[in-house]
This record gives sequence, C-alpha cells and structure tokens, in this order.
Amino acid sequence: MPERKEQLDSLAISLLLFCCLFWGFQQILIKTTVGEVPPLWQASLRFAGATALLWLWCLWRRVPLFGRDGTLRAGLLAGVLFAAEFTCIYLGLRDTTASRLTVFLYTSPFVVALLLPRLVPAEKLRPLQWVGLVIAFTAVAFAFSEGFTGHSTARQLRGDALALAAGTFWGLTTLVIRGSSLATASAEKMLFYQVAVTTLVAPLLSLALGETWSLAYTAQAWVSIGLQCVIGAFASYLAWMWMLRHYPATQLSSFTFLTPVFGLLLGVLVLHEPLTTQLVLALAGVAVGIVLVNRKKAAA
Repeated sequence: MPERKEQLDSLAISLLLFCCLFWGFQQILIKTTVGEVPPLWQASLRFAGATALLWLWCLWRRVPLFGRDGTLRAGLLAGVLFAAEFTCIYLGLRDTTASRLTVFLYTSPFVVALLLPRLVPAEKLRPLQWVGLVIAFTAVAFAFSEGFTGHSTARQLRGDALALAAGTFWGLTTLVIRGSSLATASAEKMLFYQVAVTTLVAPLLSLALGETWSLAYTAQAWVSIGLQCVIGAFASYLAWMWMLRHYPATQLSSFTFLTPVFGLLLGVLVLHEPLTTQLVLALAGVAVGIVLVNRKKAAA
C-alpha cells in the first residue's frame, strides 16, 4: 500500500503548479488546432502517441502493466470515463469558447468533494474548506464573466453542456481511482488504463461522426498535437496519477482551479489579451480558496 500524506508538501505543490500551468495552455492548443484537425481525430492522435510513450516508459522502468492485480474492472471503468471526458472537451471546444468551457470543466472538484467522502471518509471536507472551494470557483467564474454576456446560441449552449459533462466525468474518474483497487496500482498502470481505452474509443467515435482523417497538417498543428501528447497526456497526467496515490484528492482538486486562471494569463502573454482587474481579483480569490482548502486542521 503506497504511503499517503495528509497534507500537500513542496513536491506536490511544485508538480501541481506545473501541471495546472500546462493544462491552462492546453486549452489554447486544442482550440487553435481544432479548426484544422477534426476534434476526435486530434484526440486519437494525441492519446495513441501517449499510449506508445507510456508503454516504452514502462518497459524502460520495468513497470508491470498486465499482471493480474484485481484492477481490471475499475481500470476499464476509469478508462471509459476518461475517454468520455476528453470526447466532451474536444467536441465542446468546437462549439463554445475556451473560457466558457473551462468554467464548466472546473466543476469537477465539486463532484469529488461531494461524493468522495462516501467512499473515503478521510477525504471529508470541513466547513472552512467548503468555503475555500466556493471562493475559488466563484473567482474563476468572475474572471470569465465577460464571456457570458450577450445572447447564447444553441451551438454555444451545446458546447457548454458538453463542458459540464466533461467536468462531471473528470470528477467521477477521480472517484473511481481513489475509491477502488486502482488506489493501490502504480501511477503508470492507472494512466495506461485511461489513455489506452481512449486510444480505442476516440477513433471509433471519430469515424461515427464522419470526420476526415489525414496526416497532412501544418507544422503548427503537429507541434500542438505533440505538446498535447508528450506533456499533456503523458508527463503531466502521469504526475497527476502519482499524486492521487499519495495525497488527498480533495486538496489536489482545489489546486486545479489555477488552470483556468493560468489560461487567462497565457492569453495575455501569448494572444496579447488585456490584463484586467477581473483577472487580478480572480488570482487573489483562487489563492485564498486554495489556502483555505489546504489549511491544516487545528489540534484538539
């Protein structure tokens, strides 16, 4: 059984900051590429590459992937939920803006906080931590509030619904990992179930939707897919799976609220969007929320 810690340490916080930073950038990568590379075909290329990389990593590190350890059923369920999450993300980014999708996607920590204590009582949030969770999400929603003005089209509402579904699937995946035999599996095996199942599911859905397959894309598109594959679907998710084995999932989930704010900051730096008062206030709100969620329980 892996050693579990009650609080996030400097290593976990450093890994979380890196992951959240890239995940914020990842939304920009997907959105800017989805016009050239069909969404589920793009996901297929990404996760096929990630599965191959993970397999090679496991061969090099001699990490067993196919031994009978009682994780098959939970692993396949986690894989299906993971595939559903990214199907919704890629299709959602075709129909709605990255900012709107990100707000709905990051309802995931609420799914974890609401349901995980039923499976793992030690993960129950205290009232102050709930306050922090609400503050963090409210700050993110406030940062993107300008994107919610005006009349919403049916296509945009469809994208919003897909984003909300993606957040729910993400939360459910975390629940399966923490509340099943997967909690004792290696980080590599946990991730392998998810990327391998998605590699099988995404092309089938792509064909069902009539997407056109090709490999003749611009260098910019291939750089985007490459980054999504190597860092997004391999390195950062491997780090996330490792952290889920060793740290409280509710505290980890609270940090993910940094991702959409990083997305806004990267929009300022990469896309030259304005740095607004809303963004500054949102950063402060997210910081306060994370501190409250991760505050140690007072000694009795």
